[in-house]
Amino acid sequence: MLHCGAHAVERGQVAEVNTPQRTETWTPISHEYLIDEVSRTLNASRMSIAEESHALTRDGQRYFGLFRIESQDLANKDYSTVMGLRNAHDKCFPAAIAFGASVFVCDNLSFSGETQLARRHTKNIFRDLPQVISRTIGQLADKWSFQDKRFDAYRNTDISNKEACFLVREAYRAGACKKTDAMDILDQWETPNHPEFEDRNAWSLFNAFTEELKGNLIALPKRTQALHGLLDGHCGVLSADELPATNVANN
Repeated sequence: MLHCGAHAVERGQVAEVNTPQRTETWTPISHEYLIDEVSRTLNASRMSIAEESHALTRDGQRYFGLFRIESQDLANKDYSTVMGLRNAHDKCFPAAIAFGASVFVCDNLSFSGETQLARRHTKNIFRDLPQVISRTIGQLADKWSFQDKRFDAYRNTDISNKEACFLVREAYRAGACKKTDAMDILDQWETPNHPEFEDRNAWSLFNAFTEELKGNLIALPKRTQALHGLLDGHCGVLSADELPATNVANN
């Protein structure tokens, strides 16, 4: 999860980061407050944090967290459910949750959607944030159930080498990868690092992408969401109108 100068820290170190003073138009929240509210809501929803990682960059102004979530309803065979958090004190981006999956055999990480917890840090953010987090986490069971169906469809869709080349090109056009990533993704498709992805199907191609897209947690949600959009269409998962909503925001 580390990128662009970020460094891993313990949760206690996150709490030591100073939060800037509010202004008439901007009300920042502490990184610790965001973590605590999400943790409290997960516990109330009978979900537990099995593992957690935290990172800071820009002298603590930007925070990124990654949590592996467990519950009786979210047990999976070969990947775990994950949640990413972000928060900023430099007005770079709003507080947000991203949710997705981490494949056990390789730690490949992907995000199915991102929910902004506030469009900006306004004076009402402390009033609204607990309710927004509660609604967002309340939707996660349905979103992760959809994720199971999506990955099953990927496994059941055969992909030829010609189709793989076409999909990599279309992924670049959709913003799922950079042009310089394309050959590495195809190399990973042709000779995967892990034998679990030797099957010639969309699941193996998906993991060829996520294997090569590791290392930039800022860009990863948008890239893997674009990749899901491409592969969902190819595998006939669902039409865009049928996809679950992914945005819950307050002003």
